[in-house]
Formats: sequence, structure tokens, C-alpha cells
Amino acid sequence: MSSSKRKRRKFSPEQKAEAVSLVRETGSASQVARDFDLTETALREWVRRAEIDEERGPKGALTTEEREELRRLRRENRILQKERDFLKKAAAFFAKENDRTSI
Repeated sequence: MSSSKRKRRKFSPEQKAEAVSLVRETGSASQVARDFDLTETALREWVRRAEIDEERGPKGALTTEEREELRRLRRENRILQKERDFLKKAAAFFAKENDRTSI
């Protein structure tokens, strides 16, 4: 028996916006999902994200732009932490070397 798991697809912002617009026009996420060959869950998430980006979502929800910035800052923070840890180890190594040569 073969796995029927489908390969993950990418959709452009324009494709997502079109699908969201159709959901809003028709009021039927299930029909639009069938028409676009999507899962209804994914489509509902696109609608939810669009509402947040339009500042019509729940209070305090992050917009797509804010989520991307947060992701970028977290990645940058991880890199800086690794660099800091490396420099701490290097400083300790050279301090130890310096102690040996001054004896």
C-alpha cells in the first residue's frame, strides 16, 4: 500500500488573497477549498491571517509583517548568542594561555 500523503504546495500571496476574497464573497470556505483543491483548515487560516493583517482580528494578534520580524529577530538572537558563547570560550582559553606563559 502506498502513502497517499500529498506534497506540500506553495501559494503566492496573490493566490491566497484571491481565495480569501472568494470566501468573503460566497461565505463558503468549504466550496472555495474544494475549488482550489485546498484543505478547509488551511483556507480558514488564510482568512484569519488576512483579518489580522487588516487589523480586524483579535486584539494583540501579530500581523504577518510582525511575525516575520519576530522570526528574523529570534534567528538573529540565536546567532548572537552563539557568537557570544564562542567569544567567552576563546577569552577563557587565552586567559589560561596567558597565565601559563607568565609563570
